[in-house]
Amino acid sequence: MPKLNVLVAGSTGYIGIQLLKLLVKHKYIKIKYLCGNSSVGKKVSFYDKTTSLKKLPKILKFNKKYLKEVDIVFTALPNGEAQVISNYLNKNNILIDLAADFRLKKASDYLKWYKQKHKALRNIKNSIYALPELTNKQIKNYKIISCPGCYPTSILLPLIPLIKKSLIKKENIIIDSKSGYSGAGRGVHRKYKDKNLYESLSAYGIGFHRHNSEIDQMIKKYTKGKFKFEFTPHLTPMFRGILSTIYVDLSKSSSQMKIIKSLSNYYKKSPFVKILGKDKLISTNDVINTNNCHISVCKSKYKNRIIILSAIDNLIKGGAGQAIQNMNIKYNFPIGTGLK
Repeated sequence: MPKLNVLVAGSTGYIGIQLLKLLVKHKYIKIKYLCGNSSVGKKVSFYDKTTSLKKLPKILKFNKKYLKEVDIVFTALPNGEAQVISNYLNKNNILIDLAADFRLKKASDYLKWYKQKHKALRNIKNSIYALPELTNKQIKNYKIISCPGCYPTSILLPLIPLIKKSLIKKENIIIDSKSGYSGAGRGVHRKYKDKNLYESLSAYGIGFHRHNSEIDQMIKKYTKGKFKFEFTPHLTPMFRGILSTIYVDLSKSSSQMKIIKSLSNYYKKSPFVKILGKDKLISTNDVINTNNCHISVCKSKYKNRIIILSAIDNLIKGGAGQAIQNMNIKYNFPIGTGLK
């Protein structure tokens, strides 16, 4: 089978570097172009000394003429830039975006949460919010594949199956998530220069973090009526990984064991989602450098309440790995290609 040619735009950020590390191992992929702005003329190995990256081409300024020579465009760019590129796509191009440009299905929501007008309104209908375990082969019908944010990935994987089955109540969902600082991008040290990143824990985006919009949109897709949740993210003094702790009230017919059984059945054909036994303690260390999501269901001191733990690597399952997983589904590659 001939290899697919790939262009990666935004290849020097934490998530872009991680994407390249996975793509160079993918036997059906050839990295044809790397594009950037401030990094033009440099090699990716300037930003990461990993041997496998040294043979990659130098970084160029994006030019739409390159699209004639590639099959897939991966974008790991600041919000808004993938929208511009999407307007230049040829009929044979597939765009896989790792930023937020096509996550929200309403342009008005994008303006509300990201404070900028959408630059590719006609392309929104050609895009899909692609959490692969939930969307699966629906991806095949779309030209633009939008990968979820890292926090929502860790949150929606356990919540959506339970909401679909009405196993939990919708009025009082509390989500406490903690991430390694790589989730904030290379600019994290400038943005949080007074926070002593390496020795402190910081809450941020309280009540109004942008990922609220994704969580809200997806839960509404699977449930009727009102629901309420609170989501608070934190930066931790570690480089990578996310642990989300989710507090939910059980519906009358539900129980801890029913929750575990339901999740296990839902993900029995999903090799990257691991449902653990009851009350299992998990940590980010269990999933670092993998495309896995580990989920544990724990009892609470209150009989009608449970605590769900969900752990992922934010740069892989919450980013680059998920993007490749979506690509594998789109092109009928074995699901684990490039990810194991």
